[in-house]
Amino acid sequence: MSLIDMPNIGKVIERQLKEAGIETPEKLKKIGAKKALLLIRQKSDPGACVRVLYGLQGAIEGVKDSSLDSKTKQDLLEFFRTL
Repeated sequence: MSLIDMPNIGKVIERQLKEAGIETPEKLKKIGAKKALLLIRQKSDPGACVRVLYGLQGAIEGVKDSSLDSKTKQDLLEFFRTL
C-alpha cells in the first residue's frame, strides 16, 4: 500500500507528506496526524488547515474524515487551535 491508497490522501496531500519526509503509510501511522501536520506546515504548506489534520487522522484510522468520531475531532480541533 502507498500513501495515495489511504482514505483522504489525494495527490496534493501525498506530495506534501513526501516533502515532509513521510514516504509510507507506516511512517504516517507511526508519527501520527498531529506531528504529520506540523511537518507539512513546516516543509511545504504553512497554511495547512484543520481539514488536513482530520484527513490525516482518517487516513491513519482507515476511514473518511467525515467518519471520525466527535471526541477525536474535538481533540484534533483543540490541538489545531494551539498552533
